[in-house]
Amino acid sequence: MTMGPMSVLRGGAQPAQKSKDLRGTVRRLLARLGPERFKFVLALFLGATSVGFVVSGPEILGRATNVLFNGIVGRALKPGTTKAQAIQLLRDHGHGQIASMIAGMNITPGVGVDINELGRVLALGALVYLLGAAFSYFQGFTMAGLTQRVMSGMRRDVEAKLSRLPLRYFDSHPHGDVLSRVTNDIDNLTTTIQQGLSQLITSVLTIVGVMGMMFWISPLLAAVAAVTIPLALVVTLLIAKRSQVQFTAQWKQTGALNGLVEETHTGHELVQVFGQSGATIDEFGRQNKLLYRASFRAQFLSGIIQPSMQFIANINYVVIAVLGGYRVASGLLSLGAVTAFIQYSRQFTMPITQIASQMNMLQSGIASAERVFEFLDADEEDPDVARAPDASPPVRGAASVKLEKVCFRYEPDKPLIEDFTLDVAPGQTVAIVGPTGAGKTTIVNLLVRFYEIDSGHILLNGVDYRDLTRDEVRSAFGMVLQDAWMFAGSIHDNIGYGKPGATDEEIVAAAKAAHVDSFVRTLPDGYATVLDEDASNLSSGQKQLLTIARAFLADQSILILDEATSNVDTRTEVLIQEAMARLREGRTSFVIAHRLSTIRNADTIIVMDQGRIVEQGDHGELMGQQGLYYSLYNSQFSGVAT
Repeated sequence: MTMGPMSVLRGGAQPAQKSKDLRGTVRRLLARLGPERFKFVLALFLGATSVGFVVSGPEILGRATNVLFNGIVGRALKPGTTKAQAIQLLRDHGHGQIASMIAGMNITPGVGVDINELGRVLALGALVYLLGAAFSYFQGFTMAGLTQRVMSGMRRDVEAKLSRLPLRYFDSHPHGDVLSRVTNDIDNLTTTIQQGLSQLITSVLTIVGVMGMMFWISPLLAAVAAVTIPLALVVTLLIAKRSQVQFTAQWKQTGALNGLVEETHTGHELVQVFGQSGATIDEFGRQNKLLYRASFRAQFLSGIIQPSMQFIANINYVVIAVLGGYRVASGLLSLGAVTAFIQYSRQFTMPITQIASQMNMLQSGIASAERVFEFLDADEEDPDVARAPDASPPVRGAASVKLEKVCFRYEPDKPLIEDFTLDVAPGQTVAIVGPTGAGKTTIVNLLVRFYEIDSGHILLNGVDYRDLTRDEVRSAFGMVLQDAWMFAGSIHDNIGYGKPGATDEEIVAAAKAAHVDSFVRTLPDGYATVLDEDASNLSSGQKQLLTIARAFLADQSILILDEATSNVDTRTEVLIQEAMARLREGRTSFVIAHRLSTIRNADTIIVMDQGRIVEQGDHGELMGQQGLYYSLYNSQFSGVAT
């Protein structure tokens, strides 16, 4: 079996990384394997048995060689004489070396090849290789099942962890890094355990088995062959170390090139409008050239491992062939023993190369495991309060919302919300306005308990929301955010996301209320139209309308509208405002708006600045005060920033 340069290093799949806590990570991995320890021991047994059968094969074939050679030599001797007479006759004629060789052989002068014995030996050899393959198959089957069960449990833990992490974690960690931990790192760890660990065990057992057979056949030749072990390891590790640097550079350049392509594709229109096509092509050429250089060096260096191992193996083969031939001629070894030994020596360097390869893979797998464990160890949300399973939901219909001296800060040394107090009666519409960074969206995040307040109280219908479970709190809120979120699926399913199990009639009614039905029916597949992950086949305004329809369908007690009409045209905005007015009837609503013309009819307008309420009242009262609201409102119509 030969190995290509990519399989030798595994560098083509993922560059090796270094673990920060090797022992701790290995212990946790072994703990994960604990429930499967019986299957793991079984896999070790199957692997050892398979290696035992395979390693015994050359020795059995050596016996077949002896049967053939003994028969050929025996037929050439004078029939009717004994072996001792034939040997003495050869010595008398000056053929002492041939006589010494025959002395070490099991022959009968005048008798040819024993076909029956040869058949038995060959049948035994075939059986041994067949059993080796069978046990190897069962080992692979056992390791695959073991690995997938362990990784399936890890994926379940990761998915459960995602639901327990606070929003603060996702705000402080890049989304790409989180996705990489829960997908790429787990996949890499799966490959490491299933293939890397299994092959490493098999390679070590093969080396031990081959060395054992070689010393059993001839300690002298085995000692000569053993010299190649440190030589092969040194050569492999030296080359692997240098090639790994190039593989790291290759994947770094690959990431840079992919990032350039993604940016150019995403902003294709802007690239064309600003006349940057030529500069983009030049930059692509530069990045592509850097990738070519790094890839060439990585592939070349990893590619010379196999020829280097082959060169060492050939030198070893020549030495063993010369010494072995001499010992056969001297009658100290049989021809079959030497041929078996040569096969063992040819097999010897391959597992060494495989071990170097698997160590690289294991190092990468351990690093991936460490990243996954870091994710699983991240601080979680405080546990929910215990509530009776049959307890009735505390928030039904129109709900009162009260904030009493609420304080909150994202970072301990940077105050944001200080002594915030607000009392909202059931059915009221409260608009929250203010300059960027005033804390408007933070208030929303606190209301739905994405973040825990530092001090103060938030009451829903008079109940402190920390005495409720998070699901109970969040189930009272319906939200329409500025960024319209769609998932890959039909328009029907995207609207129905607001109410699992909703009927077609309910979905259509919600779509009509949000003025979605009219444009959906113009699409070729209507409500069955499939959206991709970015819903790129819809305009921004249409996506926003779909999220509003989703909120209509959800029919929650409290509504939060965060710039819900920011992506629609003026005419559609009027329609949406009318729909929102109907939706808000009998419900408590919080509206965050920068376009102040949309919230003039709100019952109460809260003007925030630096985390505090600086003004409060309806539109007429605030305009009369000629304060911050007055300045913000006039700036949108006069075009003058105040």
